[in-house]
Amino acid sequence: MPGMENITLFALAALVLALTPGPDMLLIASRSASQGVRAGFATLAGIQAGVYCHALAAALGLSQLLQLVPLAYDLIRYLGAGYLLYLAWGCVRGGQPASVMAASTGLSAGTAFRQGLWTNLLNPKMALFVLALFPQFVPPAHGSLVMWFLLLATVLNGVGLLVNGVVIVAASRLARGLLAAPARRWPQYVLGGVFALLAGRLLWQPR
Repeated sequence: MPGMENITLFALAALVLALTPGPDMLLIASRSASQGVRAGFATLAGIQAGVYCHALAAALGLSQLLQLVPLAYDLIRYLGAGYLLYLAWGCVRGGQPASVMAASTGLSAGTAFRQGLWTNLLNPKMALFVLALFPQFVPPAHGSLVMWFLLLATVLNGVGLLVNGVVIVAASRLARGLLAAPARRWPQYVLGGVFALLAGRLLWQPR
C-alpha cells in the first residue's frame, strides 16, 4: 500500500507523543479521578473530535491563518484561556462532593465531551502542531491532502485511545479507592486546578 511506511512511522511517533505526559493526559486523568471512567472517555472523545477538526482545518489551509495573522492566534488563545478559567471556577465553586464519581456531580457525558472538544479547539498550539507535523508524513504523490490528514488524525487518535484508556481506568480506580472513605471534594479542586494550569499555559507560554 502506498504510504504504508509513512503511516507506520507516524504511528510510532504518535505512540511516543501519547506516552509523554502532557496537558491532554493531565486533563483526562483528573477528569477520570473526579468523575469516573464515563466522564474520562467522554472528555477524551471530545479532545479527539477536536483533533479531526484541526486536521481538516490544516488540510484546507485554515490553520495557516494562525501563522500569518498574530491577532487571530492571540484571540483564540485568550478565548481558550478564558474558557478554561470559567471551567476551573465552576469546579471550585460548584456543587456536591465528588464521592460517587459522576453520579455525585451530575456531569453528563455530553457535557464532558463538549468541554474536551472546546478545550482542544481553543488551543491554537494544537492547530500549529498538526500543521507542522502531519505534512512530514504525507507521501509526495499524496492524492487528496484532506484524506491523508484525516487518516493521520485517525492513527493519532487510535494510539491515544489505547494509551489514555489505560490512564482513564487507572485514575478512576485509584480515586475510587481513595474516596471509599467519607465524601471529599478534593478531586473537584484538583480538576479545577488543572483547568487553571492549562489556562496559564495558554496565556504565558511563547508561541
